[in-house]
Amino acid sequence: MLKKLVSLGTTLGLAAILVSGTASAGFAQEKKPVKIGWSAWSDAEFVTKLAAKLIKDELGQEVELVQTDVAPLYQGVSRGDLDFMMMAWLPQTHADYYSRVEDKVETLGTVYDGAKLGWVVPAYIPESEIASIEDLKKPDVMEKLKSTVQGIDPGAGLTRLSQEALKTYELDYKLQISSEAGMLTTVERAYRSEDWFVATSWSPHWMFGKYKLRYIDDPKKALGEAEHVDILARKGFKQENPDVAAFMSRMKLPLADLEAAMFTAQETSYEDAVAKYISDHPDQIKTWAGK
Repeated sequence: MLKKLVSLGTTLGLAAILVSGTASAGFAQEKKPVKIGWSAWSDAEFVTKLAAKLIKDELGQEVELVQTDVAPLYQGVSRGDLDFMMMAWLPQTHADYYSRVEDKVETLGTVYDGAKLGWVVPAYIPESEIASIEDLKKPDVMEKLKSTVQGIDPGAGLTRLSQEALKTYELDYKLQISSEAGMLTTVERAYRSEDWFVATSWSPHWMFGKYKLRYIDDPKKALGEAEHVDILARKGFKQENPDVAAFMSRMKLPLADLEAAMFTAQETSYEDAVAKYISDHPDQIKTWAGK
């Protein structure tokens, strides 16, 4: 009888350990860091770091940020290596990337509407000289611009569309592929000297707070029209992490607020800009948190 009791006690103890282990595993899985992918674009960096801060502070979950290029972002989310990304420019800019993973991802929500791609020139260039992309064909304009459009990353949707725009408008120009930082360095240098330049750009962007720039018309819509920027998550994320998914579905920023915050980030740091945004928008944060 004693042996049976010992055996029963051992069995119960083992069962308790197994249950405890299972519970611990479940708890560990629940608290697994949320992995957010992002590319080094000013708007993406701000909204991603804002989301990371709020997920940790409001929901108590750790966050891991993974920086990479645009194409690997879409691949990472579709494969489940990343939980979500906050920079899907649709319907046109990232159309190629999205079409490849459409059936393997879920949309959590739209971060902001009214996003735009285009080419910009400094305001000191008279509109009588450059008002639209068509004006870039003028011989004197070509000479002053050195037949060059300042571009960004090779994998960016804006780069692909800009290459197509050169063909659409039959422009004998070179697209200077670089990076956002490289483009901004060129713009800064040219702006200080009041040299002429045309650069690929997008809204929202902090550069419109620092420089007086204007988009030039794109009558053939080669660079697309107004876009929305969505949050794409891996399949199953909504079910596995409903609190974060619900939070992200409510997170939407007015474009003007976003641009102001991005400019603050350039003047200080992204961490300071995030803290200021949270301090300045308490009601908005409560809405996002569902309070």
